[in-house]
Amino acid sequence: MAKRKVIIMGAAGRDFHNFNTIYRDNEDYEVVAFTATQIPDIEGRLYPPELAGKLYPEGIPIHPEDDLPDLIDKFDVDDVVFSYSDVSYEYVMGAGAWAMSCGAKNFVLIGPEPTMIDSDVPVIAVCATRTGCGKSQTTRRVAEILTEAGKKVAVIRHPMPYGDLTKQIWQRFETIEDLKKHECTIEEMEEYEPHIERGNIVYAGVDYGAILREAEKEADFILWDGGNNDTAFYTPDLYITVVDPHRPGDELTYYPGELNLRLADIVIINKIDTADLEGILEVRQNTMDANPCAMIMEAASPITVDDPDLIEGKRVLVIEDGPTLTHGGMKFGAGVMAAMRSGAAEMIDPRPFAVGTIAETFEKYPETGDLLPAMGYSPQQIKDLEATIAASDAEAVVIGTPIDLRRIVKIDKPCVRVQYDLQIIGKPNLEDIIKREFEL
Repeated sequence: MAKRKVIIMGAAGRDFHNFNTIYRDNEDYEVVAFTATQIPDIEGRLYPPELAGKLYPEGIPIHPEDDLPDLIDKFDVDDVVFSYSDVSYEYVMGAGAWAMSCGAKNFVLIGPEPTMIDSDVPVIAVCATRTGCGKSQTTRRVAEILTEAGKKVAVIRHPMPYGDLTKQIWQRFETIEDLKKHECTIEEMEEYEPHIERGNIVYAGVDYGAILREAEKEADFILWDGGNNDTAFYTPDLYITVVDPHRPGDELTYYPGELNLRLADIVIINKIDTADLEGILEVRQNTMDANPCAMIMEAASPITVDDPDLIEGKRVLVIEDGPTLTHGGMKFGAGVMAAMRSGAAEMIDPRPFAVGTIAETFEKYPETGDLLPAMGYSPQQIKDLEATIAASDAEAVVIGTPIDLRRIVKIDKPCVRVQYDLQIIGKPNLEDIIKREFEL
């Protein structure tokens, strides 16, 4: 029987995991290519032989997604497998219509169960319905609860392999120096550094079977820290999904966010301190309709500013988390809230000052608004971010990113840092449920 020809559409994350768990060493299929989108500069690479396995001694090429029609025609493709996250249902089915109109015989979505890897230690998964709901602070809070109970926690972060894949099969981060050692992008540091600052060990990479085996050697608990609104890579003993009342309705219209909503044991409605009551009620009702068995908790993400007097009455440039503003579609974040509460006179529009790849980001995501996304997927993009800040006529800079951007980027203006943590409102809270479920 001839092998089925497969193309995997992805963004350097779920696509590689789907390959590793479903297609690697599977002689019924031939994966002829990956296509890449969402993340700058991830196409034109090779999924290397060290990861691809014995059936692919030359590795597997990674093409821009725009090449999909030509690849389908060239290889007479049977299955196009959609393998990335935080996109609308309209987007997903548009991709399916495009692929099948180009000659693909099938457009495939792989469910979470076949790709979830079982662990020898308990797993708590933190996922979401959109990028920017508040997974990071939720994960930090869960890690704090487990650590206070005397348990050793390994945080395993959703993949962000934007560099040399052969060096990223599995990575362990315990110190800030490890971020330099592994040449992390700003986007990676935003996810890893807040955990490291709190004493948590973080694992990430490409091969999540190998990553799990390493983490299990030192951990009493595996804490899955999801990316975008992707589903968990490991079979969870407790599934937590975070939803965002600032974007009510998205929990039912984005892929695979609704799947996370329906799989959850606990749904956390975050940001109730800044959201409208109507949005909170809508998200709560949608959650009850989609997953009536889930426990619903409400949470705030209170912000702190290290020097609010510095921005009072000033024209400020607000820098927010890049992915949350771009494919996450958020119009504001913690930096905007901090600027408003601290009495900034004006939040300037950074677009007239944008340089190079930052200007290209605004062209690709024109709805971003008067905010600067902290894009840093490459050394050049970091330079362009620095140049954009320097070119702006702001009197002060508000850093709303999860990391202290001043450590990475030279900022030639007075600046403040905004931080935020999760605060569950009422009881039972996360601590109560985790202690009960795992008999801590």
